Amino acid sequence: MYQRILLAYDGSIEGRLALREGALLARRCGARIFLLSIVAGTRGLQIAEAVQAGCIARGEETYKAVLQEGIARLKALGFDPVAKLVTGEPGREIAAFASEVRADLVIVGHRKQGALSRWWSGSTGAYLTDQISCSVLFSRSIIDDEAFQIEAQMLREPAL
Repeated sequence: MYQRILLAYDGSIEGRLALREGALLARRCGARIFLLSIVAGTRGLQIAEAVQAGCIARGEETYKAVLQEGIARLKALGFDPVAKLVTGEPGREIAAFASEVRADLVIVGHRKQGALSRWWSGSTGAYLTDQISCSVLFSRSIIDDEAFQIEAQMLREPAL
């Protein structure tokens, strides 16, 4: 069904849950995983850089560590993900990378936003559903450590 799955990963709780759900789905489908982390290139960040030089570089270092964490989590599950770190607007960057790697599924974590927050920053989900041509999964499943380990172990064992 799915052969090329793109996981957008930001290290948040929602991002970690999406990573788990994506890894389990990729294992079931025998899919290849692509991992993307995005340093949000917002106007506010540009203003902060003007006030305090080095702000953007520190943000990039933080997201490099987030990306490495995601890679390590996937490698521990037996995947060899193609990973990329970019700076920009999340929806646009996810859509561009999905197109670049010819993803047939994009998985992102879901974080509730209030009306003001959605108005101020826009909705990445709405942008993705309008701009990409593959399926999108907004992960909301909570998979605790024990359930994840059981599921992952079942997927490692050959079927009878």
